[in-house]
Amino acid sequence: MTALTTTRISIFPLPGAILFPGLQLPLHMFEPRYRSMVSDAMARDRQIGMIQPNDHNVEGMGGGADAPDLFKIGCLGRICDVEAMDDGRYNVILEGIARFRLVRELDVTTPFRQVEAELIEEAPDSDILAGIERASLERESRKFADAQGYAVDWEQVSRLDDVSLVNGVSQIAPFDSAAKQALLEANSIGERAELMVQLMQFFSQRGGDDDPRVTLQ
Repeated sequence: MTALTTTRISIFPLPGAILFPGLQLPLHMFEPRYRSMVSDAMARDRQIGMIQPNDHNVEGMGGGADAPDLFKIGCLGRICDVEAMDDGRYNVILEGIARFRLVRELDVTTPFRQVEAELIEEAPDSDILAGIERASLERESRKFADAQGYAVDWEQVSRLDDVSLVNGVSQIAPFDSAAKQALLEANSIGERAELMVQLMQFFSQRGGDDDPRVTLQ
C-alpha cells in the first residue's frame, strides 16, 4: 500500500465503532461537539474520520490535555444520508471512502478534534482472495454464525465480492475494540481474512464464556 498527500480530517473518536471502505455506518450524533462537527462537515465536504481512542477511558474525547491518544489508522467517511432532528441532534450514515494514517493532531479552536492524515491507497492486487482463503473464511463464518444463532442468507453472501465479504464481516463481528482495530490495520484483504478466521476460531474455543466479545487484550 502507498500513501497519498496529507489532508485535514475532522474526527469522531468512538471506541468500538469501526468503518471500512465501501461500507456504511449509522451514527446518532447527540453531543454538542459532534453536532457541530456534522454541521461543519455538511457545509464543507461532508467528510468525517472514524478513529478509535487508544484508551479505555472515553472521557475527554473532545480534545485538550485530557483527550485520549488515538490509534494510528482510521477510516474517512462521507455523509451519504443525514436526518436533522428538531432538538439539534443528527442521525447520519457514513460511507467509508479510504483508510487513513494519522500524522499529527492539529491545534484547533473547534469543539471537535481535527488531525492531519495520509489517505491510504490500497494496492490494486490486495483485494482478491485465493480460492482456499475464501473457502476458509466462508466455512468459519458459517460455524461462527451458527454458534451465535445468527440467521444468514448464505446464498446472498456467496455472491459478494471478496472485499465486501471480508470488510462486511470485519465491521459487524462482535469483537472488542482491539480486535477490530487489528482488522482495520491489516494491509490487505488476504491478511484481514486470515486474522478474521483466527479470531472466529479463538472465539469458538472459548466455549461457555459469558462475555461474547473476542478480545486481543
